[in-house]
Amino acid sequence: MANLLIFLLPLVAIFLMFRSQKKRQSQQQQMQTALQPGSGVRTIGGMYAMVKAVNEETVELEIAPGVVAHYIKGAIAAVLEPLEYDAIINGRPLEESEPEADDAAEKPLSLDKDGDKTGDSDEATANGEAPESK
Repeated sequence: MANLLIFLLPLVAIFLMFRSQKKRQSQQQQMQTALQPGSGVRTIGGMYAMVKAVNEETVELEIAPGVVAHYIKGAIAAVLEPLEYDAIINGRPLEESEPEADDAAEKPLSLDKDGDKTGDSDEATANGEAPESK
């Protein structure tokens, strides 16, 4: 029984590795077929660009207004949603929500023990703390 287990365990591990690799390849293939002119993409190098044309093996990406570069389809890491691409390129938040009244009324986080920076330095030295530098 132990010999059978030693034989089957590596076979199961190899099967699972091939299965996960095949799944990643199919996801990559689906993403490459989803490429259309006008889509925002991120390359494997981390560059964001707009797809201008899709050829058989390459993609033409507009990396700046009027600047088009040719990339192999495998260099595309992700196809972005239009709102996500706009938020990244133009620095806009994905969801613009109005701040609530509670958020505006909160005080900033203080790193002092008592939350007050106007404490007397004599009190700090009496407690064994270093005095504040001014």
